[in-house]
Amino acid sequence: MIKRTLEQVANMSNAELSKPELRLENVHGVSIDTRSIQKGQLFIPLPGPNSDGHQFVRQAYEKGAAAAFWKRDMPNPPEDIPLLIVEDPLQAMQDLAQSYRHQTGVKVVGVTGSNGKTSTKDMIAQILSGTYSVQKTIGNFNSQQGLPLTLLALEEETEIIVLEMGMSAKGQIEKLSNIANPDIAVITNIGESHLQDLGSREGIAEAKFEIIKGLNPDGLFIYDGDEPLLQALVNQQNFLFETLSFGKSDTCNLYPVSIQLKGSGTEFVVQAFPTTTMYLPVLGLHNVKNALAAIAVARFLGISVESIKEQLRHLNLTSMRMETHEGLNGSLIINDAYNASPTSMKAAIELVHSLDQYSNKVLVVGDMLELGPKEEDFHKEIGHYIADKHIQHVLTFGPLARNIADGIKDKNQTIEVKEFIDKQELKMAASSLLDGNTVLLIKASRGMKLEELLEGLTS
Repeated sequence: MIKRTLEQVANMSNAELSKPELRLENVHGVSIDTRSIQKGQLFIPLPGPNSDGHQFVRQAYEKGAAAAFWKRDMPNPPEDIPLLIVEDPLQAMQDLAQSYRHQTGVKVVGVTGSNGKTSTKDMIAQILSGTYSVQKTIGNFNSQQGLPLTLLALEEETEIIVLEMGMSAKGQIEKLSNIANPDIAVITNIGESHLQDLGSREGIAEAKFEIIKGLNPDGLFIYDGDEPLLQALVNQQNFLFETLSFGKSDTCNLYPVSIQLKGSGTEFVVQAFPTTTMYLPVLGLHNVKNALAAIAVARFLGISVESIKEQLRHLNLTSMRMETHEGLNGSLIINDAYNASPTSMKAAIELVHSLDQYSNKVLVVGDMLELGPKEEDFHKEIGHYIADKHIQHVLTFGPLARNIADGIKDKNQTIEVKEFIDKQELKMAASSLLDGNTVLLIKASRGMKLEELLEGLTS
């Protein structure tokens, strides 16, 4: 974590010390939450939905904080507490993080995309950790607040940090890219998340493409070559940095020539290494694509194919992303309940469809959120997609997911479809379908909390 004197922190964050006589006092880390603040940390008061962090500055100091930011136009600054006076605490934290990033000399890998960015981040960090000292974004600390906090938690001896970059509006990825100044930038794909804010997939692609704004001219830009919107944006540019595409198509720089599901994992061969079979301990073509992006990062950083293969075998993804569990009566439960969009929903359904060793395939699907005015149409489209697959049972949860049920009934009367608004009733119905021939998928947006079904469905 950052360890600097108050004078150094002031210079790095464009702040003014309220007590210059304390300029040589040290700060060890930062915090935005008095509930978890540690002795010696810098407290950063940020506005929240119900309160402003400035009202907790004294509490932070009494709990051991070394100092705190204070917004210049905020009245009544406490005179007995060391303060760093700034125009805006969030901007000051971002400036501090950017300065610290450059002082450490760490290499930065930035990852964004509509789907798969967390899994791709985990894969990149796993592969690189066999050769380098690596840190990565923890949880979903990928926002205007989260990314600077991740950088400020960086240990100075760390060689590479893998940063996830999230957004909900145009300009946000550009801001994060300029803070992090990545040496390698990755766009996993373009889906439909944030259509409510960005209006179209073209708008989403342009917003994700902002990741190149802070990219090192000597760096590498890695993108989904199966996505025409990204390819069109790449074709319009004249980059100083290298570019590399990955995907299913043989027009990409990296693509798989074979993919086989093996138990609860996936074997695949990349055209660039035709004699090497890679193994992922997770299921799905979309995870193979994520692995290709991670492999591209690793090869740019000089990591051998054998080391990549070995590290992928030991992959441990962030929870609720294609987690496999032993279900009741010998069934297989796939928990992919962390989030959902039409793109990721189709990928998960395709996976279940392809698991030929199971004769009874059950989908438990809930609402996909933040899809804008066409949200009902997107859900019905998922129903039409399911109708063409080898699926026996579909259980929907939530008001929007009813449109999935309607879409299935439009095109396929043989799939048994049931709709639920009570989670306990849903769990009872799902458990009654489980046996040794059954695979059951749990998939919905994070707000639906469908992972709560696992207790009662797993052994």
